[in-house]
Amino acid sequence: MITINDVKNDAEVKAIMYMAENQIEALGFTEHSVRHSSIVSKWAGEILEGVGAAQHRIELVRIAGYLHDIGNSVNREDHAQSGALLAYQILTRMGMEYRDAAEIMMAIGNHDEGQGLPVSDITSALIIADKADVHKSRVRSNTTRMNTENLNIHDRVNLAAERSLVYVDKETGEIVLNIVIDTSKCPVMDYFEIYFKRMQLCRRAADFLGRKFVLIINDVRFL
Repeated sequence: MITINDVKNDAEVKAIMYMAENQIEALGFTEHSVRHSSIVSKWAGEILEGVGAAQHRIELVRIAGYLHDIGNSVNREDHAQSGALLAYQILTRMGMEYRDAAEIMMAIGNHDEGQGLPVSDITSALIIADKADVHKSRVRSNTTRMNTENLNIHDRVNLAAERSLVYVDKETGEIVLNIVIDTSKCPVMDYFEIYFKRMQLCRRAADFLGRKFVLIINDVRFL
């Protein structure tokens, strides 16, 4: 079986991810580099592990999480679909079974809130892990020197996010996204302005996994 370490060490993957981040940086978006991909890979694996998935499924979602944004190397528009096709070609070239590669292709193609839907356990875990990563480290260093009032809303929200963590609660079985936001940098309502649709998708993804999605911001439970 192709593992997440095989994927991370593949020269083609490294080259495409490098170009993806270059384009995202040139367009002025928040960070979508190896940092983000590694976090999404880790959290997606932990979500499936927390709901009792088989180890094979956990490894597949880790790979999907790591590769989910490679479509940004083509264009930000429709990056989920282009990334899905790129991932399938890379993984089958590496020797992955066609069905496993197709599972990952489907998950990547459905991870974006614009067109995506939770259509499998792998897709669902990927969606939740991706949308959970809001953090000040995702804001470009040259942007952080600006007055927060002059930042776009995505940068303001990420810059204000001191901590974010997603996990499956062992006692309740709920999938919990816990965020700490510095309200001196941005109000909590700014978070909902850009993340409300994403949180709705997370709730649908959790439903697919047979769990309840819970959002906690500054110790206040919202969903």
